[in-house]
This record gives sequence, structure tokens and C-alpha cells, in this order.
Amino acid sequence: MLSRTTRRSTTSLLLRPSSSALATQTDINSPSSNNNHHQLSQRRTLLGLVHAIDKRVYRWAKGVLPPISKTENIALGCGTIGFDRDIFSGSPSLQHLIDTYQPSLTTEERSFLTNQVTHLCTLLNDHDVVTNKDFSKAAWDYMRDEKFFGMKIPKEWGGLGFSTEAVSQVLAKLATQCFDANATVAVPNSLGPGELLVRYGTDDQKEYFLPRLANGTLIPCFGLTGPHSGSDATSLIGSDCVVSKHPETGELGVVASFKKRYITLAPVAGVVGLGLNLSDPEGLLGGSGEEGFTVALLERGHEGLRMGPRHIPLSAAFMNGTVEGEDVWIPMTSILGGQERCGFGWNMFVECLAEGRGVSLPAGSIGAARSVVAGVGAYSRVRKQFRVPIAEFGGIQEAMAKAGSDGLITIAGGDVMNAIVDNHEAPMVISSVMKQNCTERGRRIVECGMDIAAGSAICRGDKNYMGNAYMSLPIAITVEGANIMTRSFQIIGQGLTRCHPHMSDLLKALQLPPSEEKHAVKIFVKQFHKIVGHGVTNFFGSVTKGVGSTFSTATRSKTAYKNGDDLLAYHEKQLLRLSNNFALTADLCFTLGGRLKFEELLMGRLADALGAIYLGYATLHHYHRRRGVEGLEALTEHAMLRLEREAQEALYAASENFPGPLGPVASTVMKMGCFPLGGMTRPYSDPSDTLTKEVSRLLTTPSEIRDMFQEGIYSAPDGTIHQMTELINALPICVEADKVATSLRREKREPTAEETNLIAKADALRDVLIQVDVFEHATAEEAQPGYVRPALQGTEERFANLDRTVFREAA
Repeated sequence: MLSRTTRRSTTSLLLRPSSSALATQTDINSPSSNNNHHQLSQRRTLLGLVHAIDKRVYRWAKGVLPPISKTENIALGCGTIGFDRDIFSGSPSLQHLIDTYQPSLTTEERSFLTNQVTHLCTLLNDHDVVTNKDFSKAAWDYMRDEKFFGMKIPKEWGGLGFSTEAVSQVLAKLATQCFDANATVAVPNSLGPGELLVRYGTDDQKEYFLPRLANGTLIPCFGLTGPHSGSDATSLIGSDCVVSKHPETGELGVVASFKKRYITLAPVAGVVGLGLNLSDPEGLLGGSGEEGFTVALLERGHEGLRMGPRHIPLSAAFMNGTVEGEDVWIPMTSILGGQERCGFGWNMFVECLAEGRGVSLPAGSIGAARSVVAGVGAYSRVRKQFRVPIAEFGGIQEAMAKAGSDGLITIAGGDVMNAIVDNHEAPMVISSVMKQNCTERGRRIVECGMDIAAGSAICRGDKNYMGNAYMSLPIAITVEGANIMTRSFQIIGQGLTRCHPHMSDLLKALQLPPSEEKHAVKIFVKQFHKIVGHGVTNFFGSVTKGVGSTFSTATRSKTAYKNGDDLLAYHEKQLLRLSNNFALTADLCFTLGGRLKFEELLMGRLADALGAIYLGYATLHHYHRRRGVEGLEALTEHAMLRLEREAQEALYAASENFPGPLGPVASTVMKMGCFPLGGMTRPYSDPSDTLTKEVSRLLTTPSEIRDMFQEGIYSAPDGTIHQMTELINALPICVEADKVATSLRREKREPTAEETNLIAKADALRDVLIQVDVFEHATAEEAQPGYVRPALQGTEERFANLDRTVFREAA
């Protein structure tokens, strides 16, 4: 009732008489004048009633909405919005995505990938790195000398000045050889704090630190995470600093106590960017700078700073450890950006976080996808069971197709994200989607690879190119905000407030002080009407597009995807329908008011839907760019069908479980809008078995699709023992030999000399490539002369007391 009355207020405002009308010269004693006066009085009464209702609704909304903290207000203004807002509006455009974002590499960047990155990979033996828990000095020196730690630092400061696309491809290629190298190179090129210095550092700080960071003299790390706050920069519990003057010199600075953990590169870092919660109880800042999240720059050796102890994340070897100190004196010159940037750390952190979360972490998953398709895809043809390549088994085909389509999705999402950042945008919501969705898909991809490779993937050694990736990806799941938190809270929490076309202004109106209530009510009512109109538009859009999509899906041929134009047109139509569904659901979330932030099950499902829609558009964007690769239509179709089903099921689950006092109403509206004909308007299903087999065939036999995945992997030089390279090289030989063998059986004839040699060569390769590593000793202690394993010592002791020590001895 309130909402209908409130909607009248905008119309009523149009009825307000102008000042000239009130100043009419008509004789007030005439009947017509009395009638006009009566009408004016009625209008004033009506307007007063409407304004009163508007004010009540405003005050009610203000009461149910929890106060927004200063930090949350800052977050609302940080970063940028773009394609994510289009999805929340229900009207994204694939053509706009294609026209706006084009990932590309310069000639210099391509040369670096071909030469320096390849050479670094030759210096890295993944098994040795994990066993020794460190790189060789030669590898460390090469990374420094070739400026791997300064890829994002501008050339004017001695860095490489690479694009985000280049950094992503470097990290992905390193991940195909050594995940620890990927992690080590990623940190300096995201939160560094090199990029923070470029954007916010003082001239003195830039002049001193940036050249040293670029040439590797100083290895950087960033200290944010603490025992009680995780990666939550809004709390920073246990990382406090107080503005004070030095007791001897009178210099202004801060005294800080902090206890950081999980800090990558801390054990070897020469400088740490330290996140602190600054307070100024005595007002010493004097208006220059504020209290709040502040970043300090401390070099190794700073008095009171302790860096060196290590964590050992699972089996990983990358440097990770603690940064601690009590009552550490930090001068204002060591505050990043100087005194005026005190309290500005949240802005710095949020605007630079997009690169770490949305680029560096997904790059590891991209590397894993390329490794699984290239290596495991080849292995499934090399490895035989029951005299048949395991690639012919249905279970293998299912896992291989899933790994391939998830790999395509991850690569496509990464390409668009990289182009967005290179377009000078910092999309917080899309970066969160990329971090959560792509690291999760990366884990699934490697799990599929492990299932297929089986025993060869669990025995450690030089031949195992999967095991360390399998143990490293759960680390990516937890860092930069654990995936559970990102999915069930952050993506939609930020998205609704930041990306909804009308929510931000409405929230700002609700935060205005009582002295500005009249102005606040006017803004609130205007935005409230827009939200209602937005919801109505998306409701009817969902209904019409839902019915249309159901019909087009039901009448679509199973092979329609083979026509590229039809593939793009059909799937763009489905994504637009799902975007309308999502936007309608986002509008219905406002029925929860302040309770929304506690409804994490709902937010998690909506995050799944948003992620599937964004990645769907990214996958079509990728197809448009790479169109012409033979077999790409089948792989894209497989990926799109899975994404559309993911979005559909997430939205359906949300409609079945919509929470809150108005939950039943919201649920009904959502079902009527998203699924107007019930189950009939949930038309999306998993890919058919025929399509799954076709995708698996493309990924396990020589094809242009395999070539596309192999573009970004490390291939060892000729004569080098390298399992993945050898599998890739053996694949065409084994496939050709299998064709010959099949032909011989069908034709019932003996092989020619050439065919005999081919089959023998394939059999020899198979025999070598299915072997796993065996070690005489697994530890340094076992290698000591005279060492006897404890179990064997016990056996000897027990036999010493027995009469018979060998079965065949006479009784």
C-alpha cells in the first residue's frame, strides 16, 4: 500500500501550482475564484499527505538499513563499474563487449614470452623446487636480472611497463612448468607494493624504491593478513599504530604493533608494504591525513621489524611467512604517499586489488587448463587399458570434455578481464567473480586431470606434471579472500550497492544527516521509483524472453552450433534472458532491507548466476575473436550449455528459497518472472553425450583446438627430458599408429615394413611415457651410508630370536 501511494508522489509533484498561478489577480470574491481557491487547498492537502507518506517511507527505510561505516562508504566510491553494471541492469551487449575490449600483446611482450619466460622455465625443475622448498640462486638471479618482478613498473622507473595481458600470459606459462614460480612472480606485479608506489608514492619514495624494485634489488611483499582479520582490510585487528612524536627528535611519525601471517615473499623480501589501522588521539596530524587504514613502507632491517620465519603452505615451495613487530617507530616519510595519505590505504588497496584478484590468481588456473588439455589429453591417447586408449572410455571423455570447456571459460574470462584492466578500469565486482569462479574451475580442471592420469599423477618426481598443481590450487582458493566469503558475501554485497543502476544514489540519500532530510527524501523517492520501474521492466522482459528462449531452445537442432553465426545469436539471446532474470532477482533483494548481508545462501546462489552470465559473455567474446579455429564451435557450445544451466539452476534455487518476511511474495514474483511456465521455461540442460564425445575427441587427438591450448605452455628444447613435451610430441605418432592397427584388423592383412616401424615406435613411446619415478631413497637421512629403515630394523630384531629365519630352512 505504501509503495503504491509513494509512486503517486512523483505525479503529484507535477500538479504543484506555479508561483504565478498563486499570484493571480482574479477577484477572490468571485465564485470561480472561490472554486479555484478550494481546488488549490485540496491540492496542498494532497501534496502534504504525499510528502508525509514519502517521509515515513524514507524514515522506515533509514531505520531498517544498518549504518554504513566510513570504510564501507569509501569502498562504494572505489574502483570502477562497467560491464558488471550492464548485467545488473538486465541489458548487457555482446557487441559492446567486443568493440570495447580487445586483449593484445606488443612485439616486445611476445618476445619476452618466447625467450625470457621460456629460459626461466628451463631453470626450474618443479620436483626439485618443491623438494628443496626454494629456487636455485641462478633462477632467483635470472628473475631479477630480466625484471620479472618489475613487469608492471613503468619504463621511466626502470621496469618493463608491460600490459596486464602480458603479465597474465607470463604467469600462466610459468604455471605450466612450476606453480611456485607463478606465485613468486605474481605478487610483485599486483600489490607489490610497486603499483601502489607508482600511483600514490611521494617523489622521494618513487625515486628510491621503484628502480630497486624494477631491477630486483628489493623483492617486495605486502603485509595485510592477520590472525584475527584474515584479508579483511576493514578490520585490521592487531595491526594498530598511533600518531606520535619521536621522544628524542620530535619528528612526527607513528608507533606500530603488528602481527601478520600468510605473507607471500616475506621470508626473502627487502621491503614490505604494511597495512595498519592508524589512530590520532592527540590530533597531531593537524588536518593533513586522517585516521584509518594506512600503508607504511618498511625495509628489511628496520628497527623492530621481524621478517624471516616461514609457513609451508601444503607442499608448495614459494616463500610465505610472517611479518611482526611491537612498538615499531615509523616516520611519516615511510608512510606510502606521505602524511597526507594517512587513512587513504583502503582506496589504494581496493583500486589495486583488481589486478591481484582478477588477473594473477586466474592466471594460475589458465596455466592449469592448458597443462591438462595438452598433457593429460595426450596421455589419454598414449595410455592403453584392455588394449584400447583410455580416451575411448566414456568416463574419461566426460572428464576431458569438462576440463576442456572449463579451460575455455577460464581463458576467455581472463582475456576480457585483462583487457578491462588495460582499459584503465578497476572493476571490483568482476575481479571478485574472476577470483572465485576461475580458481574454483581451476581446481575442477586439475581434479579431472588427476582422475584421468590416475597413478601417474600421484607419484612424485620429474615425470609428474600434475601433482604439485593439484596441491597448489587449494592455496589460490583461500588467498585474497577465501572463495567461500567471496561467493557468499562479497560479490553480491558489492554488486548490489555498486553496480545496480539506482541503488548507490538511494543509499547515499539514506546516509544524509537529519538536517538534510528534505533533500534526502526527494532523492530517495526519485531513486525508489526508478528501482520499482527497473523491476517492472525486468519482470516483463523476463517473461517475454523466457517464453521466447524456451521456444527457440526446444526447436533448435542439436547441430545448430556448427554455424558460427547461429551459435553467437542463439547464446547471446539466452544470456540476455538470464541477465533479465538476474536483474529482476537483484531488485527483489531490496525486500530484505538490511537483512540481505546476512542471507549468504541467497547471495551465494546469485553470485553463481552472475559469474555464469559474465563468463558466458566472455566465452562468446573469445569465440568472436578466435573464430576460424577448427572445432571451436563444439567446445564453445559445450561451455555455453554448461554456463546457461549453471545460471538457470542458481536462479531456480534462489526462487525456491527466497528468505525474509516477504520471502514468499518475492519467491512468487521471481518464479512468475523467471519461469512463467514453470519447468517448461527452465529449458537448459547439460551437453549431450554426442557433443561431449566430440569435444573429448578434439582434445585428445591432433587438432587446432589442442594447438590453441598449447599456445601458452612451456615446451622444452629438443633433447631435454620433459614429460609434458614428450607426451605432446608422442600424440600424433600414437594416434597414427592406432589408425594403422585398426585398419589392419578391419582389412585382415599384415602390416607393411613402414607400418610395422610406426607401431613399434608408438609402443616404445608408450612404454616410456607411462612410467613413473622411482627413488632409491626419499629423504636425505635415507641416503646416509648404513641407514636401515626403522621397520626393517624391527624385522631384524624379531628374527634374531627365532630358530628359523628362512621358510625353506629345514625344520
